[in-house]
Amino acid sequence: MATQNYDIVIIGTGMGGGTLAYGLRDSGAKVLLIERGDFLPQEPENWKPEAVFKEKRYKPDETWYGVDGTEFQPGVHYFIGGNTKVYGAALPRLRREDFGDLQHEGGISPAWPITYDELEPYYAYAEQLYRVHGEPGIDPTEPPRSSPYPFEHVPNEPYIEDMAGRLRDQGLHPFYLPMGIDLREGGACVRCKTCDGFPCKVHAKSDAEMCAVRPALEDKNIELWTRTLVSRLFTDETGQRIVMAEVERDGLRQEVRAEIFVVACGAVNSTLLLMRSASGKYPTGLANSSGLLGRNYMVHNNTALMAVHPVRPNRTVFQKTMAVNDYYLKSEEWGYPMGNIQLLGKLQAGMLTANQPLVPRPVLQAMANRSVDWWVMSEDLPDPENRIELTSGGKVRVHWKPNNMVAHKKLVEAATRMMKRAGYPLVLTQTMGIETNSHQCGTARFGTDPATSVLDPYCKAHDLDNLYVMDSSFFPSSTAVNPALTIASQALRVADHLIGRVK
Repeated sequence: MATQNYDIVIIGTGMGGGTLAYGLRDSGAKVLLIERGDFLPQEPENWKPEAVFKEKRYKPDETWYGVDGTEFQPGVHYFIGGNTKVYGAALPRLRREDFGDLQHEGGISPAWPITYDELEPYYAYAEQLYRVHGEPGIDPTEPPRSSPYPFEHVPNEPYIEDMAGRLRDQGLHPFYLPMGIDLREGGACVRCKTCDGFPCKVHAKSDAEMCAVRPALEDKNIELWTRTLVSRLFTDETGQRIVMAEVERDGLRQEVRAEIFVVACGAVNSTLLLMRSASGKYPTGLANSSGLLGRNYMVHNNTALMAVHPVRPNRTVFQKTMAVNDYYLKSEEWGYPMGNIQLLGKLQAGMLTANQPLVPRPVLQAMANRSVDWWVMSEDLPDPENRIELTSGGKVRVHWKPNNMVAHKKLVEAATRMMKRAGYPLVLTQTMGIETNSHQCGTARFGTDPATSVLDPYCKAHDLDNLYVMDSSFFPSSTAVNPALTIASQALRVADHLIGRVK
């Protein structure tokens, strides 16, 4: 069995692992980046709704189970860049209030072990890296910034700009959603209607492959292995250090040794790898002396809202440009946080057909032609009973019971009222379930107390000296905005920390 030796091994190439690799370039450290999948191909199917949503061309043939035995195909993607290959490219910062204890109607959203001010310089760094377009000073909940957005906001198309005026007439404050797309002068983005939920055929989306992994590989000390599955990690006799990863590469088993190991497989798959690595010292999984590994699983409470005008067509192509945060912390009508409302990429019949197979396609197309489409998102509060389980038979079981639903219902009602006041008599909503897990987080929360957290504030496992988890697993709360930029920012912060260790 061949053995390879490195300074740092990073398992996973998504927003956490890919950005971390970028942060380690030019450090002199010998880094191995491991990905179970391969590069996502550029092909016509990238932009075909039926291929992406109905045929699920880019999802793995993988089944997870709810606690009641319900089967579902998870929203995970095993490619260089991970889930960022198909994400909607929304890259907001968390609110400053999200870093402290925040009282919700359904309970407490706990404080983070770092402050907004500690992470702010890395937010600025990540916005540069991921080419974020935005405009400060409009969002009423916006946290302070040390620098402007790197690029000018993505402008609203005429129909959406008219919509913004209708919302402002209600006293609301619609703002330009921070977006990571290549709209620079001479950039690759063509502002198509197949961005949100699709791979980008022209590589204009600010995903982890294009913005982080490929630039990182320009460093001769950083190596990438694709089609390589890490089966388990092994510690030394003391149980204090990881010494080796066992991998399957091109059908062969290999051993990889390193001074530092970073698990960045996503909130569920990172947990599964640590559970599969159980030993006599760690019978329930590596880094699990607190018993919290896999617990406090969060995915956001999500509802898709489709506001239909019976005669007024919506000819917008690139719709995902605007959001509303007036209900994020509280409103005049209700004194608790509700969440974020943001535009979706323009819905098309092929996308709707996947969820409404019994409705004739012409009917769905007629609705899509006259609709404006929103994503209504509320915080999913941490609950230790919401957790990931690896069964004795190797099945992935997700225990998840939605909470904080009073707040989410209030937000859906507010969004519905907002659109009816804007002139849309027909508002349709669909609340998402366990399979909508693109914002999964929280399974290895970070903190200062080893009894109540899995990781320290630099995402190192409390129990081991050289094991880190660098993906959304570290979130102690889910907040109510997209997590990608925060993952990237923490990855850059952890990279600085690791460079100090290596040196």
